Amino acid sequence: MHGTPAQAYPGDPSGTNPITVFADLGAWHAYALPRPDDPLGGFTGPLHLAQEYPWWLSDGLTRLHLTEQDRPLDPTVLQLTALPGLLRQRLDLGTGLTLTLELRYAGNRTALLHARLANAGPTHRTLGAAWTGTLLRPAAGPQHDAPRLTAAEHGIEVRFARVRQTWDYLTDGTERFTVRHAQPVRVVLDAGGDAHRTELAEPVRLAPGRARSLHWTESYTFTEADRTRAAAESEAALRAPNAVAAAGAARWAGYLARATDGVPAERRRTAVKCVQTLVTNWRSPAGRIRHDAVTPSLSNKWFSGVWAWDTWKQAVGTAVFAPALAADQIRAVFDHQVPAGSAERPQDAGMVPDCVFYNDPSTGGGNWNERNSKPPLAAWAVWEVYRRTGDRAFLRELLPKLTAYQAWWYRTRDHHGEGLCQYGATLDPANGTPEDCRQAAAWESGMDNAPRFDAALGTTVVPNRDAAGTLLGWSLTQRSVDLNAYLAADHRHLALIAAELGDHPAADRLRAGADRIDAAIRGTMYDPAGGWFHDTDLATVTRLTARGRGIEGVIPLWSGTATPAQARTVRRLLLDPAEFGTPMPFPTVARSCASFDPVGYWRGLAWLDQTYFAVEGLRRYGWHQDARRTVERLLTAAQGLTGTGPVRENYQPLTGEGRNSTNFSWSAALLLPLLREPRE
Repeated sequence: MHGTPAQAYPGDPSGTNPITVFADLGAWHAYALPRPDDPLGGFTGPLHLAQEYPWWLSDGLTRLHLTEQDRPLDPTVLQLTALPGLLRQRLDLGTGLTLTLELRYAGNRTALLHARLANAGPTHRTLGAAWTGTLLRPAAGPQHDAPRLTAAEHGIEVRFARVRQTWDYLTDGTERFTVRHAQPVRVVLDAGGDAHRTELAEPVRLAPGRARSLHWTESYTFTEADRTRAAAESEAALRAPNAVAAAGAARWAGYLARATDGVPAERRRTAVKCVQTLVTNWRSPAGRIRHDAVTPSLSNKWFSGVWAWDTWKQAVGTAVFAPALAADQIRAVFDHQVPAGSAERPQDAGMVPDCVFYNDPSTGGGNWNERNSKPPLAAWAVWEVYRRTGDRAFLRELLPKLTAYQAWWYRTRDHHGEGLCQYGATLDPANGTPEDCRQAAAWESGMDNAPRFDAALGTTVVPNRDAAGTLLGWSLTQRSVDLNAYLAADHRHLALIAAELGDHPAADRLRAGADRIDAAIRGTMYDPAGGWFHDTDLATVTRLTARGRGIEGVIPLWSGTATPAQARTVRRLLLDPAEFGTPMPFPTVARSCASFDPVGYWRGLAWLDQTYFAVEGLRRYGWHQDARRTVERLLTAAQGLTGTGPVRENYQPLTGEGRNSTNFSWSAALLLPLLREPRE
């Protein structure tokens, strides 16, 4: 978590920020540590979210400078470290003086900063203290003029103009970044208005062997109501900073105790990294995000929204250490489920949108997507949260939503009414052509550009209509094996929920439904000659084996659909180095496939969610030693995973090179349960 930006835009051309940042409690602003040769005395940042897009507000907005008899005291580094729940730096000021800086969060809008000056020397010291910082302005466009630095009653404030740049920068003109000091200060702005010097009104006097602490808060808010809450949050933190520190330490101790329970000692550091990744990507309610949620990555320009199947997977991992947060992120998605009787989308009652953001289209948001949904893993996520909490009220709250979601799949995605579904597309203005619909359907799978969906192979869509002929949406011209295995698992998890709530007839019906899906998958999607599960052609029920083997063929092991004999052949191919048993397990497309590309997004890269499903499938059928060896190979091969590197979105399967987004949530979430040694 080290680095200092040179410009306001935080990323490379792909949108990835090379500096890993720290946030907590769902805050919408974040920080990093300087490198030893960077300017010292403060923390890098803040990085702030312009509703949907991360930007550096400064390379260090509140660097502390100390003087003695008007001579600057130049610090040298003793320690720069990121710890669970805080950033810390210890600096040597010479002749027995040390400065310790700590940054932690007091709430979902406010960071608390602590500077401790200690005098280990033999003489009294009298020091002047001042904080300085300069805005990093975006290079061009209306966003260049958006931030405006002002002096405030207890420090400084940055106000923002209204800017509606759909794909780059979104503000309403009500946002504020506020620095509030516990001690009286004097603020001087430079002539250009981009830099400040905030001086402590009284000198710091230190007797030999004594220490003195300075505290300030930094709050980022979106609305007037936000500011009122953040002001109270800030004042409480400045009144009782030690209580904030103690509460944070206790909360994080709980996170880590739960996250490392059952994890071998040599894997615990990686488990802690997973927790830190998920907590930094936690966003509290703001805009159209109504519950606490976890976004895919604060390190990527495009990933500060809430995706459905990301959430289902993230909730399973987050439930390990913070089950209340896991429950809320599920709610954040279901907040936007299409209700029964919807005037705008009556055919989609029960549907869960692909992704939701701070803005929907009515307020200029371009990232919001209702062209498609995402794979139906919600009941699994709800059940996994319940296993950690025992909260039946949560089950009662979610059961009708889950039931409506499952019904939507069969109403709008089962083209032949046969009980097997296809990925597809909704009636949405952006789905205006068959190619638009094919693209949306591929997105609905979550495996966006997987070879099995290539238009060049003849993949297209067909319309789905109700008994009266009303158009409901579109289906791909293939039944997908992963979708139907997920739906079999969905039936089983809903049966568990129904039984837990005492509805045993419903549980029986759901289990019978799962059995019917299992039988259909085993009978039509398994290829005895090749020993793998495949999608089937919608018109002829022909298995699409010519497209090669994809990792989706392992999902029937995770769902418990495969027979033991089928599972054995899948295992053989899964572990074969010429197929899926690559140094970094498992590529999304087999090495034997003509379309295999080791750096292709869903065309050969290894994704940890698919590795999780495969490993759990091996465990389910009793191959615990294979599962254990796979996890060991993963930890050895994945670049930086057990060291100082970030958790990556995906990995090159032949070299283990980390690819695409850094600090990726579902990778961290599903790695957590893999790190445990299961009790067989």
